[in-house]
Amino acid sequence: MPVSLHHIVIDAHDLPSLARFWAQALGWRILSEREREVVIGTDVNAPVGICFMPVSDAKAGKNRLHFDLTSGAAERDAEIERLLALGARRVDVGQTGAESWTVLADPEGNEFCVVRPKGTLIG
Repeated sequence: MPVSLHHIVIDAHDLPSLARFWAQALGWRILSEREREVVIGTDVNAPVGICFMPVSDAKAGKNRLHFDLTSGAAERDAEIERLLALGARRVDVGQTGAESWTVLADPEGNEFCVVRPKGTLIG
């Protein structure tokens, strides 16, 4: 039997704050909150969640892994503004300006993208 993805783990300085940002961004909820671990997900039976673990060192450089978020095409700009209001910020990772995605960073500087709807990416 192959393994399955359980959690995506994000190192964080302020676990509760970063977990709240991502829970609000994704419409998820806090499933477990301990001193050294906060888990978010859609519900306790969800196949995958995000786990926030403490780290003491500062983030250095661009992420080697990032999330791509999507919404309906008509809502994309409003979703970007909502994410900015939650504490995200725009970042430049070398974009040309012609991309079909927008690069943002969460409150601790982890980059993520808001991309066009999945249906327009396939084919």
